[in-house]
Amino acid sequence: MTVVLAGVGADSTNLGALAPLYDDGRFEYVPIPEKTQATDETTTLGSWDLRASEGTAASLTNRITPQPIGDADRTVSGDELESWPFHRDPNFDALTYGEHRTSGYVSRLRALESGDIVGFYAGLRRPDGDRAHRYLIGYMTVDRVDVVTPEMPHAEREAILEAHPENAHTKRASDGECYLGKPIVLIDGREHGGLFDRYPIQLSEYYVKSGNERAQYYLREEIANAWDVRAGGENMMYKPAYRCAVSSDAFRQQVGRCRERTADDAVIEST
Repeated sequence: MTVVLAGVGADSTNLGALAPLYDDGRFEYVPIPEKTQATDETTTLGSWDLRASEGTAASLTNRITPQPIGDADRTVSGDELESWPFHRDPNFDALTYGEHRTSGYVSRLRALESGDIVGFYAGLRRPDGDRAHRYLIGYMTVDRVDVVTPEMPHAEREAILEAHPENAHTKRASDGECYLGKPIVLIDGREHGGLFDRYPIQLSEYYVKSGNERAQYYLREEIANAWDVRAGGENMMYKPAYRCAVSSDAFRQQVGRCRERTADDAVIEST
């Protein structure tokens, strides 16, 4: 069994902002805006309520530039911003996740089997403006993995998509044709797992590495060792997919201990 860590969620490149991490350990998970309005997804930036503060996801930004949209210079704002759909991926409510990124994502995710784990990390920032970091915000135990490709027969591709009706990639497919025409890994999950309610686990450090001129995000050495990271590299700047050789059971146990320590630290700091 194995674990893949996947970088997800809104960031400065798609929403223009990072989701907040609050002092009490609560945080917001905000999916990325959809690249197209041609989707069956009904959840929008204006209907996505924040979990730990007033407002919706639309209150975190004042404009987005979805890509590709057919018009590279188009900016979405105002009422259109409120009604713009999310690419809700992963969907923690439906326990489904899809991916078409080729930079290690498709190859590492398609190799997963039932009982393996996908851990999800996102960039979060404290409201006071302190340095943002990458945090593990939840995970999903794999139940089923399917792959659709542009080359497979239309009926076969359509049947696979229909087997994952709540997946964001299925929702933006049209008549069995996937958006962008790329291979897509579709994963359905089962217990255990889900989105954390609070106390995400910090995965990154931010520093100037020897020989470089500017600081970047790097995977924490203790995380790489504890989860036996085998692929993905040290640099976290562009949200790589990490393949870890830690077992599913060991991963769940370590995540539980890490979050307990984070909770204890939060209590100490608040007293």
